[in-house]
Amino acid sequence: MLYICIPAYNEAETIGVLLWRIRKVFQEYSREYEILVLNDGSTDSTGAILEPYMKVLPLTILGGSERVGYDRAIDALCRAVAARTRYPRRDAMITLQADFTDQPELLPELIKRFEGGADLVVAERSLTPATPKPIRRMRWLAGWAARAGGAVAGVADPFGAMRLYRISLIRDLIKESGDAPLVRGDGWAVNLALLRRAMPLARRMETVAFDPRYDVRQRDTRIRPWSDGLALFRASRSTPRGNVSAPTPAPAPGALR
Repeated sequence: MLYICIPAYNEAETIGVLLWRIRKVFQEYSREYEILVLNDGSTDSTGAILEPYMKVLPLTILGGSERVGYDRAIDALCRAVAARTRYPRRDAMITLQADFTDQPELLPELIKRFEGGADLVVAERSLTPATPKPIRRMRWLAGWAARAGGAVAGVADPFGAMRLYRISLIRDLIKESGDAPLVRGDGWAVNLALLRRAMPLARRMETVAFDPRYDVRQRDTRIRPWSDGLALFRASRSTPRGNVSAPTPAPAPGALR
C-alpha cells in the first residue's frame, strides 16, 4: 500500500485538482494507494472541497478547525499511516505539497526506486529560471543553514517536501519518540529534521531530481526568505550535530525489507 500524505492549509484553489491528478497517475500506473489529507485548520473552503472526493477516491481527511502547524501535521500523518499499515516493510508513505509545487507525475519514479529496494527516496528540486526570487533567496539561505548544522551526505536538497519513506522507518521513529513529536519546527526545517532522523535507519537511500512547478500554483509563495532563513538556521542548530551519512546500498537491490 502507498499512502500519499498531504498537509493542507488554505489550499482551496489547488487541492481538488491535485487529488484528481493523483487519481490519473494511478489509473495509468496501477498500484494500491490511499490518500490522507490533513486539513490544518483551513479558513477557506478547503474542507468543503475535500468532502465530495471521499466518494470517488480512497481518501481520508484528518484534522479540522484547529490549526496545528506543519510539524504537528506531519507528525499526525506519520502516526496515521503507521497505525493503518498491515505490512510496514512493504508499504510506503509519500509526503507531498498541496500547492502543485510537487508534481504528482513524479510519483511513479519514486515508487520504482522504492520497489527496487530503497527505504528512503528524496525528490530534489532544481533551480530554474522560473523559480521565484523569494524561493531562490530561501534556497541560498537554506544551504547556509544546513551547512551550519552539519551536511546531509548524498542529498543536495535536504529541505524539500516530496519524499518516500518505507513505513518500517516511520514506525522505528515513533518507537524512539514515544508520545513526543517526531519533529519540531515549521516549513522546510521540519523536512530537514525528519530526513535527519530517518536516514540513519535506512539501509538504502536514493535521490530523484525534478523541476518544481511554480507557474501552476494559484497563490503567492508563503516564504519570507530572511525570517524563514533565520528559523532554518535555528532549527538546523537544534537537530543532531555533525554530518549525516547516506546509508550504504544494500547488496541485493531488489530485496525488500
